Formats: sequence, C-alpha cells, structure tokens
Amino acid sequence: MRRRTVLSSAAAVVAVGAGAGWWIQSAPKPTPAATRVPTGSATVTRTDLSTTTVISGALGYTGTYRVYCQNAGTVTWLPRPGQVIARGQAVFAVDNRPVRLLYGDRPAWRALAAGVTSGPDVRALESNLVALGYATTAGLTVDGRFTHATAAALRRWQHATHQPVTGRLDLGAVTFQPGRMRVTTLGAQVGGPVGGSGEALLTGTSTTVAVNLAVPVTDSHVIHPGDAVTVTLPAGQTVPGRVTQLSTVATAPNPDQAGRGGPDQLPTIGATVTLAHQVAGADLDQAPVEVHVTDASVKDVLAVPITALVALAGGGYGLYLLDGDARRLVGVTAGLFSGTLVEVKGDGLREGAKVEVPVS
Repeated sequence: MRRRTVLSSAAAVVAVGAGAGWWIQSAPKPTPAATRVPTGSATVTRTDLSTTTVISGALGYTGTYRVYCQNAGTVTWLPRPGQVIARGQAVFAVDNRPVRLLYGDRPAWRALAAGVTSGPDVRALESNLVALGYATTAGLTVDGRFTHATAAALRRWQHATHQPVTGRLDLGAVTFQPGRMRVTTLGAQVGGPVGGSGEALLTGTSTTVAVNLAVPVTDSHVIHPGDAVTVTLPAGQTVPGRVTQLSTVATAPNPDQAGRGGPDQLPTIGATVTLAHQVAGADLDQAPVEVHVTDASVKDVLAVPITALVALAGGGYGLYLLDGDARRLVGVTAGLFSGTLVEVKGDGLREGAKVEVPVS
C-alpha cells in the first residue's frame, strides 16, 4: 500500500512537470522595448526652393550658313575650318579675286549700280558701307535706293580694299550672310573649278555658342522659349543660359536604337539654349553638357530638412518642435520638395525654431 502511494505521487510530479513544460513553450514571448532612434535638431529656415529637370545636350553654334560661288573660275584661296570671318573680310577667292563677306538677310541676285531699282540688296549694301566706315548716315541715307552717295561710298570701299574702283558692285563680288561666320566645312579645293554646280563652296555657322537639345516628349512640358536655365559644362563649371528656340514638331526615335532601352526610343523636340557668357564654351564644340531647367519654384518660404517630417497615423505630416528638453508634435502641410529640404506650413512654425531630426 505504501509503495503504491509513492508511485502515485511520483506520477503526479511527472504530470505537473509535463504541464509546466507545455506552458513555458506556449506562452507568448515578451516584446523587447523599442530602441529610440538617436536624434538631433535642425533649424527652420526661410529660403527660396526650386526643382529642376536635367536634360542632356551638346555644345555647338547657332545658324547654318551656305556660301555659293556665283562666277565660274578657279579657286585660288579658301579659309580653314574653324576660322571666323567678319564683315568686309574675304571668304574665298576665285581667279585671285577675293569674295568678301557683307551682312544681309538674303543673297545677292544682281549687280548693283546707278539706275537699278530700289531693293533690299541695295539697302544691305548701304548698311554695310556705313558699318565699315565708308559713309555716315548723315551723308548716305540707308533707304534701298542706289544714289550718287551710294556709288561714292562704294568707290571709297573699293579703293581701300584694292578692288577696281568702279562704283558698281558686280554679282559675285560679295556674299551676303546673316553675320559673322565660323567656317565648318569646305566643299571645294584650292585649284579646283567652281561656278554653276549648285553646290555650296563652303558652309559655316554663326559665332554664337549654344547648346542643342533633344528634349524627350515626356519632359517637353518643363521647357519654354525664353526660360532661364543653367548649363553645366564638362569641367563642372556652370553658365547661365536661355532657351532661344523650341521646335513645335516632335522627331521620331532613331530606328537603329529600337529595343535598346535608351532615351532615343522616345520622340524628341529640338531646342536651342544660348549661353550668357559666350567665351565659356567657345572651345568646346560638340562637348556633352547638362541643362538644368527649373520646373517649379517658391520664394521666401519656411523649410526644414525632409528627414524632420513625421508621418501621422491619420495621414499627413508633422514635426516635433523642440523647446529646451520639451518636444511637441505639430501638424504641418508639406509643399515643394527640393533636394534635402521641404517647404512647410503650420501653426506655431517660425523662422529659427528648432525641430527634431534623426541622426546617424
């Protein structure tokens, strides 16, 4: 009888032990206390903010000039590619006779002498003679009429440049172009025949440095004619510029780029950005650059680091305002995000106030 009691007691201990083991395994584990992120403070500042879109481009020059030879003969002199030719200077020579550059918005189509009808070519000649110093507006009225004053100024120019002094401008003696010309390619060689082929003897551009852009249609809404932009040159320096041309027609993507996943898969719109400081890009023809276009901006707003924003349970954002050791959560309205800062509006916010930010 005693032995049985002992066995029963032992069985009870085992049963209790087994039950205790089950409780230990099934009970939920305690949740460790949350570790607070180290924090610091930042100052509410009043500043201007903006966001930009970056578009890749290439430096170049505006305008395309084509120079034709209007008289048959043999080429006896040509400029070198890259050479800049100004008003009154020789562009090329045929049969050892220099053909000089005058500024005008249309080509010459006839000889100019006493008795010709009035026209824009006569006006261009008169304007150039005044600009070159061979007449004054007091002595020569720039009105497109070939007068004795026109012929007298023309003779003075011919004498000074060692031309036959005739008071007559023969067709082919000059080439009218929009302005100073930078030679890009030559279509003939010294010693070769020219005249009558219909092909340009040489081509050029203006001397105005510009950035040529192919704007993806997805970004076309951010750029407009007249927009002020910032151009980052290859060496890292920045130059202000302005959008001077923007095409209204999109160009289809290059078929050779199809399926490569590059930006050329999107249609693009051509744009031109002229640099404010021309010398900055004068020696960087065809160099890749980045154009930063401001697509949104705000001025004189309160801003804090983006990391100061706290997501609120009910939606929206808040900030922890600091006052000594005290911290107070206030709701704010977030405005423009720019870089590491964000515009904020809310009650109790003021310039110079301290807000809580996480620190690493």
